Amino acid sequence: MTKIAIAGVMENIGREILSFFEQDGVSVDDIIALEPKAPMGTMVSYGEDDDLDVLNLDDFDFAKADVVVFATSEEISKRYITKAQAKGVKIVDCSGATFTDQDVPMIVHGVNDANISNAKKNIVSVPSAFVTQILQPLAKVNQDLSIIRFNINAYISTSAYGKEAMDELFNQTRKIYMNSTLVDDETVFKKQIAFNVLPQVGEFIGEETKTEWEINAQIKKVLGGNMKIHANCAFVPAFIGAGMFVNAECLNEVDADNVRALMQQTDGVVVFDKQVDGGYVSLTDVQGEEEIYVSRVRQDLSVENGFSFWVVADNLRAGMAKNAFNVTKMLLNI
Repeated sequence: MTKIAIAGVMENIGREILSFFEQDGVSVDDIIALEPKAPMGTMVSYGEDDDLDVLNLDDFDFAKADVVVFATSEEISKRYITKAQAKGVKIVDCSGATFTDQDVPMIVHGVNDANISNAKKNIVSVPSAFVTQILQPLAKVNQDLSIIRFNINAYISTSAYGKEAMDELFNQTRKIYMNSTLVDDETVFKKQIAFNVLPQVGEFIGEETKTEWEINAQIKKVLGGNMKIHANCAFVPAFIGAGMFVNAECLNEVDADNVRALMQQTDGVVVFDKQVDGGYVSLTDVQGEEEIYVSRVRQDLSVENGFSFWVVADNLRAGMAKNAFNVTKMLLNI
């Protein structure tokens, strides 16, 4: 049987990837759970009835797996992907470690599936959760209307920085309600995140942040072409999810009803767009969901052929884990 190894099972994304394989009926005997420096005896749940022994990534013989999904940090993934590749294992990189390698295709399921055949090194990467969230609803729209420009405003929850960031939001919120001071309580974020909005996601690279740069570069890598892209990202005091306003300009004539219809034809995308109070989907509505939700589709009259929409998703589950799961299955079948 095919052996699927998942590295980073103690992190949020790794756990979500595990859950997709369990839901798909993959036997517990065919899953290998890996974690850097995992203490002996560490276990992780696999569905309601099974547990997996977590093996130490440092000591693992990659020849025992057919595919390895790296849901570890970029730094750790870079260290081990080369070792896995040397054993002839297929690799799915969720970390961005192989992003700049031209021989490693970046895949968004349902958008550019055919590019997986270009995996010359047996490595496929997946983009950030935010890029998947932007591009999946636009798969058929781009085919019909030919998008030439994006303007993106992304509002990102603390889960993008992991459990430590989520804990910081929780602790700050609790202290504020208890009238306690926040002295030495800003370790992950440079400013207070509770009841605040921070216009920085990732370190600065010149005038933009790393996340803004990644959105630009990854969209271009997935779609190809030389479209113009401008992204703005901010952290909001939420635990899970990302919400974005996306403006797109196209070569072909745009009709908002046609855009909605094209989006509705895309698997994994739900269009809930009613022009009434509350007729849209918000961050709290999508936690734990595996679909990407679109609302507020409308014509953008500031350009000749433009439209805008609001898109929300659970960044851990719908944005990253589901795409990684689908891409892994595709890679095993080529």
